[in-house]
Amino acid sequence: MGSPAESGKIAVIAGAGPAGLTAALELLRRSNITPIVFEAEGQVGGISRTINYRGNRMDLGGHRFFSKSDWVMRWWQEILPVAEGQSEAGEMLRLAYQGRVKDIVPERLRAASPDAVMLVRQRLSRIFYRRRFFDYPLKLNAATVMNMGLLETLRVGLSYGRAQVARRSPEVSLEDFLINRFGDRLYRTFFKDYTEKVWGVRCGEISSEWGAQRIKGLSVTKALTHAIIGRWRSATDNAQRNTETSLIERFLYPKFGPGQMWEEVARRVARGGAAIHLDHSVVGIERSASAVTAVSVKDHATGSVRRVACDFFVSTMPVRDLTAMLQPDDPGVVHIADRLPYRDFMTAGLLVKRMKLNGSCRASANGMPPDNWIYIQEPDVKIGRLQVFNNWSPALVADPDTIWLGLEYFCQEGDDLWSMGDRQFLDFAAQELETLQMIDRRDVLDGTVVRVPKAYPAYFGEYSGFGKIRAYLDRFSNLYPVGRNGMHRYNNQDHSMLAANGAVDSIIAGGRGRADIWQINAEATYHEELAELSGAD
Repeated sequence: MGSPAESGKIAVIAGAGPAGLTAALELLRRSNITPIVFEAEGQVGGISRTINYRGNRMDLGGHRFFSKSDWVMRWWQEILPVAEGQSEAGEMLRLAYQGRVKDIVPERLRAASPDAVMLVRQRLSRIFYRRRFFDYPLKLNAATVMNMGLLETLRVGLSYGRAQVARRSPEVSLEDFLINRFGDRLYRTFFKDYTEKVWGVRCGEISSEWGAQRIKGLSVTKALTHAIIGRWRSATDNAQRNTETSLIERFLYPKFGPGQMWEEVARRVARGGAAIHLDHSVVGIERSASAVTAVSVKDHATGSVRRVACDFFVSTMPVRDLTAMLQPDDPGVVHIADRLPYRDFMTAGLLVKRMKLNGSCRASANGMPPDNWIYIQEPDVKIGRLQVFNNWSPALVADPDTIWLGLEYFCQEGDDLWSMGDRQFLDFAAQELETLQMIDRRDVLDGTVVRVPKAYPAYFGEYSGFGKIRAYLDRFSNLYPVGRNGMHRYNNQDHSMLAANGAVDSIIAGGRGRADIWQINAEATYHEELAELSGAD
């Protein structure tokens, strides 16, 4: 617990996603500072929340619970223990992280209830291209050669060889980054069109910094090495500290989806005496030259606005909104912040009787593929990725005889996709799956639509001037921007948690270490070595 001098101090936290709730719980655990959390949505979890539609639960974007941070792994397991019987032998589960291996006996990790647990899930994701399935990450095996054809495989190999001899330097764009690691032909086949579908701009316009944060470290050589040695790796190595993150075959996952984790954290925050106000938005900020002194908060139910004084302000709101509320005197800061780019996101949840994939993959009797998610590379549809929620956790599906799918689309708020009515969008999504010969539309039983604005902070356009924004925000000694939108950084939830924990460390230490927070997901130890291009977490 913190020093008595901290008693009576208030930390206002904008946002009840992974970053905001982690900060709130850690302040309660380690200080006498009282956190007050304001969340604009009617549900905690942010983009890591779980949507419950008639007993069928949706994970927005797919969240693997794996981290290279031992602190994060312990934190998760303390909130939701690993379920009993999750190890291969039924006796222990081996978790390897930070260069160490720990054997955990599930029976000794007692959960509050049989449902308040984490499951160990087998990971499978593939690419759907030319109406065929390719391994993801790509492997040089007989199936890949058969799908691509021998001549095309040779062309890819020659292209990769040329890229290694004549590398693009300096690496300015994401296109430079990808061609240097995969060659021009493989880049154009499996990266270019899909990435541009996700971001809505050319790869040549996206900063190479995005590649450094999301896919740093993997090359064709590493993928081949993994394919060769993978058969000898222990199936019980879940965290696999020395394995590239998206080559991990097993991960932890809450029984009822990622939102279950953050709902339990919110309960602990409330039990600790802190308030979490849902459907409340921070709409204004009062400041001095060097500190935030109060915020204005709007109650969505009543429309009333009240002033809340604070000693610290932890912000997970979009940097664009935060900066506007601070009212900078520098017109350059205003210009950059107002034009920071984002990509928005829509999911169509479709409940279907069966799928039509029996002849094209290892499908179950009703045609359900074994994948967690499938990347759709086909140019004749707009869908970016298909989630099969049954394979994340059977508990996400109300009727185990049905298939619960999430069709993910990347768009801009106000564009043609975003503006479709829900019924029209569900019909459109079902038609796209039928076009891909994955379903018969007559087998669709039900569906729902979820829209997520500013889901992905983008690395193009005015982002090149972000350093000026950061320098301005750093002027305020008690302001702590954390989380994906709070830092305008493509963080996974573990990165957001580490940033929030760093903010609490700094608050307790009187402001020391604030600059270190910006190094999270910028140093090699935090990098995703091949994170999914659509933002899997």
